[in-house]
Amino acid sequence: MTTTDLTAPAGRGRAYWLLADCWNIVRRGLTHYQRQPVNIAWQLGFPILSVLLYGYVFGSAMKVPGGGDYKDFLMPGMFVMTMAFGFINTATVVVYDSTKGVIDRFRSMPMASSAVVAGRGVTDLLIACAELGIMMLTALAMGWRPDGGWGFLAAFGLLLWLRFALIWVGVWLGLLVPNPEAAGGLFAVAFPLTMISSIFVAPQLMPDWLGWVAAWNPISSTAAAARDLFGTPVGGGDSWVEQHALLMAGVWPVVLTAVFLPLAVRRFQKLSR
Repeated sequence: MTTTDLTAPAGRGRAYWLLADCWNIVRRGLTHYQRQPVNIAWQLGFPILSVLLYGYVFGSAMKVPGGGDYKDFLMPGMFVMTMAFGFINTATVVVYDSTKGVIDRFRSMPMASSAVVAGRGVTDLLIACAELGIMMLTALAMGWRPDGGWGFLAAFGLLLWLRFALIWVGVWLGLLVPNPEAAGGLFAVAFPLTMISSIFVAPQLMPDWLGWVAAWNPISSTAAAARDLFGTPVGGGDSWVEQHALLMAGVWPVVLTAVFLPLAVRRFQKLSR
């Protein structure tokens, strides 16, 4: 190897090495899923089971404001629930890497520290795309027929936008909980978060106080906006947040990112102390 070959990599800019380090983290994460596909099957198992349970078993007893097929109401909500539950997987992976010394090893290597967090985020978004694709194929097999065009792409983007914001919630919780077993207990947080929302039932059909809580749940805004964009709109309630679901579906993830991204970075920095 010539001297030129040895010095060429050193001449590359910081941006190049940041992207290279980030890609290595992404490749590592995707390799884990490739070798353990049961992880994706487990993540999709509960949403698919819920679709079958609520769509076929309870669907005939469910009401949709203004009438309409309950499956058309349910499917966009199930896509949102899949994105919402994703933060549990993020937290589990992060706490595993933290307790097993993987993150400490990354910190000791000549690599950009931001690449660890960025790589985790990119990996989760790629997995989220695969999850949404599988869920939508399941919905199509059940008879769900959304409108095509830009509305479909915008709804897909809003779902990923919510997942992006919840990544930082998962990273922060993953650095906070002591072990992977404790991370599994985060289901107790995710379950009421998704149930007290408009995923399964419209807030206006709930008791007044519970409907108000469900309407202001960030997940409800994304679910309502997705229904409109997929072409299965449901009459919204009287509250301001329900009347402006599309706006709030874009705002809520910004708020979540602004809160939890700094918390995750600060917690990551404390690991070296």
